[in-house]
Amino acid sequence: MRGISHNPEHPLRPHLVVFCVLVVVPWCACSLDADGRTFLTVFGFSITKEVMERDIFPEFARRWHGRTGQELMFSSSFAGSETITNQILAGAPADVAVLAISRDFDRLVKGEAVASNWRASPSGGIVNRTPFVIIVRKGNPHKIQDFVDLARTGVRVLHPDPFTSGGAQWSILGLYGSALIHSEEETGVRDTARATALLTGIWRNVIGTPGSAREARTQFETGFGDALVTYEQEWLQMQKKGGPYEVVVPRATIFSEHPAAVIDRNVTATTRPIAEAFVAYLWSEDVQRAFIRAGFRSVLDTLNTQSAGFSRVERPISVEEFGGWERAYPEIIEGVWKRRVSGYVAAD
Repeated sequence: MRGISHNPEHPLRPHLVVFCVLVVVPWCACSLDADGRTFLTVFGFSITKEVMERDIFPEFARRWHGRTGQELMFSSSFAGSETITNQILAGAPADVAVLAISRDFDRLVKGEAVASNWRASPSGGIVNRTPFVIIVRKGNPHKIQDFVDLARTGVRVLHPDPFTSGGAQWSILGLYGSALIHSEEETGVRDTARATALLTGIWRNVIGTPGSAREARTQFETGFGDALVTYEQEWLQMQKKGGPYEVVVPRATIFSEHPAAVIDRNVTATTRPIAEAFVAYLWSEDVQRAFIRAGFRSVLDTLNTQSAGFSRVERPISVEEFGGWERAYPEIIEGVWKRRVSGYVAAD
């Protein structure tokens, strides 16, 4: 791997978010203290941080207090989806997780951290979506129009690390899938060799692989790189702040889907209702509108038509086109990117 090295086993630094009362709270799982205050710990993938802390946590705490009289306090931690999944598997006391890819919840099920059928929730457990785009410098000096242009000589690309970031894995599928679709349109056949060649050419230009999509955006905003492959949600947040950037929407690109569920291993009979109520709240219209304001696309399609900020994607790509994550991860992330493109060789 080139670029910045990240260790997925490195302990996360939790970000404390306190509502209702101001008090220092330890990093703890959902519990009740002697004063009857309720604590809930939520882990989320990096780009969910602002909407959770600004909108969702305080409003749910207000509603919970109105319903039960209990003061609800949140602690939270945000990082790349692979990283937080590894932390939970290692014993981190999250009560709820919001992850970038469903495969990470399947890993938690296999590791006996999640026992419930999380896909039985609304929308198959998915709480929001967003397509992948390319962010470039103002004026688009390299004249980038699609993913294929990222493989041109002299284009310096920032891309999060697929070892730690779920968004990076979505992006790999988007890059690879776009070449499959273009080849099929031109020849009638999905050319895997062409898709591998495109991914190889782009990866040759990757100059940094930060540990999460948010870290990649931060590096780009400091002047590092010519192009950033990331979520549309990140572009919409950057656009609100202003700055010398433009967006390029590839004609064919992947839509990422982000699930949420209770971490069954860490909740008790007493605290489970709180965690389950919070997860159910994520599908409410109020939260779905909050997601839209934060740049995500709602799972309630009728709400998305009310936002003028979303880009038009001519040819959306779904993970189901690759056979779901059950096939996409071993065949493309491991079989193509890891073994043939990145040059990664596992230790014996």
